[in-house]
Amino acid sequence: MDEQLIKRMQEISEEELVYLGGDAQVKRDIYTTRNQFVVDSQLFLREGKLITVRHHSRFVEFPLHKHNYIEMVYVCAGEITHYIDGKEIRMQPGDLILLNQYVKHSVKRAEYGDVGINFIILPEFFDIPLQMMRKQNILADFLLGTLRQNNPIPQYLNFQLGGQKAISNLIENMITSIMSENNNEDVINQYSMGLVFLYLLNHIDKLSDNSSHSYEDIIIQATIQYIDSNYKTASLSYIADNFKQSLSALSRMIKKCTGHTFQELLMRKRFQKAVMFLVETDFPVEEIAVNIGYENQSYFYRQFKARYGMTPNQYRKVHKNDQTIKI
Repeated sequence: MDEQLIKRMQEISEEELVYLGGDAQVKRDIYTTRNQFVVDSQLFLREGKLITVRHHSRFVEFPLHKHNYIEMVYVCAGEITHYIDGKEIRMQPGDLILLNQYVKHSVKRAEYGDVGINFIILPEFFDIPLQMMRKQNILADFLLGTLRQNNPIPQYLNFQLGGQKAISNLIENMITSIMSENNNEDVINQYSMGLVFLYLLNHIDKLSDNSSHSYEDIIIQATIQYIDSNYKTASLSYIADNFKQSLSALSRMIKKCTGHTFQELLMRKRFQKAVMFLVETDFPVEEIAVNIGYENQSYFYRQFKARYGMTPNQYRKVHKNDQTIKI
């Protein structure tokens, strides 16, 4: 990040002078007007604005609190340490964390050289970034979760990026734009944030923490749902492309988490559908094979007999009147 910008962010604020003067408690009236420690966006956002930035106040411990907005923290220099659900999250330069408005966390005292930038963002700011991502992925799920009102779930995403240049440049541009109060800054920064998220999708391997689900769980759930809905044409490469994973890494993940390969899961689903068609319909066996994704009839017959010990026609005769289909 630009050294001049870091120096500007390192300047000691009036609030920090109070802490350096010996006041060991956070000045809550700067952050909230409530009894509970809920940081209020309206105390920082200019009227009509959807986003602003401020550097993380140093020289004091921040007690447990949450926000009525989405917070994105980016570390420019030094170290910023958060505590969420008893877990210590130590952020280094270039690291980024997103916290939705339902997360409670505290922050360790930061010293002079520890420069963290807090983005204060209203949920509607993410309309354009969400449109830019289009496909279902962990960042889109996070953004949609910020809009959930009926069943709010605390969620955070912690990316240990180690200073990815493209992301750092975009964030620097957003900070400069917001601090300069340029015209059309919200729209410009919405597109910049969308680009940040698109770059983050290329660095999902740097996602070290996610409070609601592990990233592996999300991929496995998506894989199973995808197979259930697209068993005729499902391919491992489609999942790999959506989640920016290599085929080999994704294969290992699926095997580790389910005990089966992708092809085994797909074949199991296809044959579940095959026996359902055999028992519940009068479709010809050849048509059933095509309907579940097997153009090669002889291969379908071999696999069916290996799995069930009989041909499809024999299975139909034996189980035609069954109440429960044998899977």
